[in-house]
Amino acid sequence: MAGAKNHQYHILPPSIWPLIGAFAALAMASGGIMWMHDQAFGGYVFFAGLIAVLFVMFSWWADVIREAHSGDHTPIVQLHLRYGMILFIASEVMFFVAWFWAFFNAALFPSTAESIGGVWPPEGMKLLDPFGYPLLNTLILLCSGTTVTWAHHSLIHGDRDGLIKGLWATIGLGLIFTGVQAYEYAHAPFEFAQNIYTSAFFMATGFHGFHVIVGTIFLIVCLIRSYKGHFTPKQHFGFEAAAWYWHFVDVVWLFLFISIYVWGSAGAEFH
Repeated sequence: MAGAKNHQYHILPPSIWPLIGAFAALAMASGGIMWMHDQAFGGYVFFAGLIAVLFVMFSWWADVIREAHSGDHTPIVQLHLRYGMILFIASEVMFFVAWFWAFFNAALFPSTAESIGGVWPPEGMKLLDPFGYPLLNTLILLCSGTTVTWAHHSLIHGDRDGLIKGLWATIGLGLIFTGVQAYEYAHAPFEFAQNIYTSAFFMATGFHGFHVIVGTIFLIVCLIRSYKGHFTPKQHFGFEAAAWYWHFVDVVWLFLFISIYVWGSAGAEFH
């Protein structure tokens, strides 16, 4: 029959979301620049763009969910979705490589940074005790890695109750991590723009904290979808992507804890 589908691929229909998303991102970036330069209405443009970006994300992913329910996500399409998620996480790895590079460049060659007195850790600075709140947050994230794995295994074995309980536990641990980090920032003995150590510290750990918040939202969406019965043992890429992302966040934190909190503060006086 002419025009009949005889392959396993999903040919997407025309979508308005890429175009709207591009203009929304442009408005958000332009508004952010205007806001930072104290231009009139910069903040309004930024938040208008941010709301538009969030709307596009919600609408676009809703379309993807509808495609999955209509049978468009064949095995080969699911494989390509996994490839896409792997490449996205790889790009996130390189994003964090930049912050680790900045930190280690200053830590290994402190003589190149005059503002820290040519020594590492910076001379005369009080740093955060790595075996206080940072260690607590490490244990929290390690526990969250086990609970999201529990949820995943429950899903694979058709245990919907275990899936929901595992997601609730992981979301709770993610929120606790964010709360502890916010408290740590509020009581930090140094400021963002003080020197290269403080800037690298807040950028690396702060962006990780942002990723924890994004991952928590990701898991909340999966929890809502779990209550609606969207996932099956054979088709649950949305949950799988969230679990991969959460494990990535866990691994990044282990590197942050070991390199920045423990190794990077060796010999310093703690707050």
